[in-house]
Amino acid sequence: MGKGPGLYTDIGKKARDLLYKDHNSDQKLSITTHSPAGVAITSTGTKKGESLLGDVAFQLTQKNITTHFKVSTDNTVLITATVDEAAPGLKSIFSFRAPDQNSGKIELQYLHDYAGISTSMGLTQNPTVNFSGVIGNNALAVGTDVSLDTKSGNFTKINAGLNFTKDDLIASLTLNDKGDSVNASYYHIVNPLFNTAVGAEVNHKFSTKVNTITVGTQHSIDPLTIVKARVNSAGIANALIQHEWSPKSFFTVSGEVDTKAIDKSAKVGLALSLKP
Repeated sequence: MGKGPGLYTDIGKKARDLLYKDHNSDQKLSITTHSPAGVAITSTGTKKGESLLGDVAFQLTQKNITTHFKVSTDNTVLITATVDEAAPGLKSIFSFRAPDQNSGKIELQYLHDYAGISTSMGLTQNPTVNFSGVIGNNALAVGTDVSLDTKSGNFTKINAGLNFTKDDLIASLTLNDKGDSVNASYYHIVNPLFNTAVGAEVNHKFSTKVNTITVGTQHSIDPLTIVKARVNSAGIANALIQHEWSPKSFFTVSGEVDTKAIDKSAKVGLALSLKP
């Protein structure tokens, strides 16, 4: 997680990225260009079944202020402004989605060598307030993530987590859903030279007594091509191959098959990301 314990969202992130990142069953095209004024323009189109979704995003960075403006085909506009290092280790983020008048939110993040804090609040009359904090270092970190509905006075989210890192191994444990579920994950770098790693995640839900187990691996065929695979206890198997055919530009082919119902058609996803 780098220097310090990071934020609460960093707990278990390595295992989640290995198991789930870039796996998809849709067709997606993303193209990024830069205008002479320094604005990054990203156009994205995604086909989900028979539906076609798209958006155009504009991003401008001036000194330590980044402004992001995204227009989507669902007739919404997302505006995000980020001020980085307003003070050492501090980042502030303001976001608003039009035409939803209750979507405004402000978030503050603070990173320290021995702590990571994030707090956010909706800009409404009776906002939901979220707080997450982690203490420790880049070897051992413990934290919590809670949300409070100020209108009802009830906690809508109470989570806690633990992250342990030693050399090429990362183990995480989180208690979620107000104590109703527990999640344990494991990430291990087997061969750094070929970016070979294995990961596993076990989730238990106390109310239903249901266990879900997911295991996966990744391996670099060459410096520009990586393959990933995963399978879970429900018999769903996924695999992908991703090639960086030019710097920051990726072509990804992914597939999914239900091993308990081989007669069903496999799902295939394609993703192309082009950046200058």
